[in-house]
Amino acid sequence: MQLTPRPLGRSAVFLLVFVLIATVFAAEKPRLRVDDYVINAAITPRSHHLHGVASVKFTALDDITSAVFELHNALRVNRVTGPAGEKLQYERISQDNAVRVILPKTVAKDDSTTLTFDYDGVLNSADDSPVEGLKLAYIDENISYLMYPGRWFPVNGYNSNRFTAKINIAVPAGYTVVGSGRTAGSSPSTVAVEEPAAPSEESAPQNTSSSTSSEETAPVLRRRAAAPATTPNVGTTKRRAAVAHSATATAPAVTTHALAAPGSTTFSFDWQKPSFPGTLIIGKFQDTSSQLNGANIHVYFPANHAGFASAYAETAGKEFSYFSSLYGPAPSSTLNIVELPDDTIPYTWAPEVAAIAGRAVSAKVDYRLLANAIAHQWWGASVSPTSSEDAWLRDGAARFSEARYVESAAGVGGYQEVIKDMEVGALAYDNIPLASVGKLSPFSPEAQSLASDKGAMIFEMLRWVMGDNQFDNAMRNFAMQFAGKPATGADFRKIAEQHFGSNLEWFFAEWLDSTGAPEFKNKYTVFRIAKGFRVTGQINQDLDLFRMPVDLKIDTDGKPEEKRIEVVGTDSPYTVETFGMPRKITIDPNNHVLKNTGELKLRIAIMKGEQLVQQGDLAQALTELQKALDINKNSSLAHYRIAEVFFQQRNYQAAANEYRAAREGDGEPRWTEVWSSIQLGKIFDATGQRDRAINEYRRALETNDNFQGALDEARKYLSTPYQRESKSNGQ
Repeated sequence: MQLTPRPLGRSAVFLLVFVLIATVFAAEKPRLRVDDYVINAAITPRSHHLHGVASVKFTALDDITSAVFELHNALRVNRVTGPAGEKLQYERISQDNAVRVILPKTVAKDDSTTLTFDYDGVLNSADDSPVEGLKLAYIDENISYLMYPGRWFPVNGYNSNRFTAKINIAVPAGYTVVGSGRTAGSSPSTVAVEEPAAPSEESAPQNTSSSTSSEETAPVLRRRAAAPATTPNVGTTKRRAAVAHSATATAPAVTTHALAAPGSTTFSFDWQKPSFPGTLIIGKFQDTSSQLNGANIHVYFPANHAGFASAYAETAGKEFSYFSSLYGPAPSSTLNIVELPDDTIPYTWAPEVAAIAGRAVSAKVDYRLLANAIAHQWWGASVSPTSSEDAWLRDGAARFSEARYVESAAGVGGYQEVIKDMEVGALAYDNIPLASVGKLSPFSPEAQSLASDKGAMIFEMLRWVMGDNQFDNAMRNFAMQFAGKPATGADFRKIAEQHFGSNLEWFFAEWLDSTGAPEFKNKYTVFRIAKGFRVTGQINQDLDLFRMPVDLKIDTDGKPEEKRIEVVGTDSPYTVETFGMPRKITIDPNNHVLKNTGELKLRIAIMKGEQLVQQGDLAQALTELQKALDINKNSSLAHYRIAEVFFQQRNYQAAANEYRAAREGDGEPRWTEVWSSIQLGKIFDATGQRDRAINEYRRALETNDNFQGALDEARKYLSTPYQRESKSNGQ
């Protein structure tokens, strides 16, 4: 986890954004498989309005009489029609963000049919989001985003059902749309609505054929009344009654009218490799394009960040090339880097798309976040988990890929820093087996820590067990063999065993199916022998079934000695002979094995406190952060995070005390000194003590530490006093 001195509400730490529990369906066997979408949509940024018509082609996996799809609760379903245009009955199930459609006749197993949904609504908040409290579909005059996780179109089998899609979206002039498989440049809008030529009385439902037409065309959008200024909150636990619609053999006669305002343009996308191409990002972007290392890189940043585009394009090209060398070709040689606003998740991805929040865009490229987003072209867009239980194959592999790129760019030291971050997340919820991640809400902190960080640590430890060459060959084979297909953990294990040449059941049983991690203790005795010294010792830990190779590093008066030993069970004896006098013995010096340490427990307590702050539970956050101080009362980071909570509460005296304690603590990390001084200056400004504030800003400048723009911040408030933001209504 990347630590940041910024107030947590504006943090760039991507792990902490995913702290709100999603409303999801209970795991059950899928009854249908979506094959293809044809979507026509139009947005009106000024009113935050979306109007869409989606034709959904699906195949029954069992005999079915109804079909259920997830759809953002802020979107009102106007009608659902069958393959012949007949109106169908449906019900809106608000607590599940779902629509259940009654099919005109039973669809037999392995048969396919098509449903068409006409829907619209206002997307201007997180109130009705399928992920509680998190905006994933939002329309605004600056940047709009319609993410696949936001269920802005009917979704079935979220994150496991791969599909193809054709999407046409009309936007006002001056906007650019970024998505998967753009087919042509913008053109005058041709998206239209249809209006019945004459009203007709509804008739009783009739059975009609469930087969699809031989030629699928994009449906036109129906006209509806103007949207209200606000939409009612339908995200409650009360079900809506089923709404009956007429079902006729043929569609009624219609007249068509342009949906979008004059001067609008339509962007078209066509992605025909089954994946997850349902994300669109819309804004007034400047396109910076380049050909780098065989990739067509496009960077879409707004004007205020356009000056950084070339640096991000260069970095993206290097990362794309590096991952291609590890895993083989990506699904496409085109890669679009696009900016998201800061009010949503730190990054998202889709085929050909890697989107990062604006707060991560600066003169200093956030190459770690960018690498993680780009790695999903292989782990997600190409290879995807068969079910949520296998989510670690996607999220863990992308996180581990981030670490591998850091290793290539910043060396072993940078790699070790990423591993330490991964260890914190991996053990934050060590009472839950990674194999059970599918039972958790996918955006919960538990699921994110397990799938991303513990998943990444599994790849890191397997690399250590197998060796670099065998591991890299296994990863490349896996990526290429399952390109464009879903995979399970068992699929990956089979390939790993083929390359390792031995059974790895013990490894996956330990790290995938079990909980906890060892806490190593070392007892040893040094004996002088004829050719030097002999160390006889024993490694102790408390997991009876534990088995892993572990490195020992023996620092001596001369050259350090290293030895790899097998730690099996609670007590593992060892003997090492050295030439020089042993001075210090370190277990697993390069952090190849996930293990509990005092430092790790401290960082876990701090991380949990940070997550609780993100959730708005400041009281519990203080309790968790106090646990960190119980482990290390001089922790500068723990004091700094506590100070941030008090600062948010405007408890300035308590905040000032904690910022001073952070500055006088252990100095880890180093940036706590400069940012504590800046924050103290803000407190003095907020309380009308300008002279004292100036002293603190000057003290910050004396550190010469410009971590995340600290010196620029200090100079800013030396010139202009800090003014606290007014509390918004409801806060």
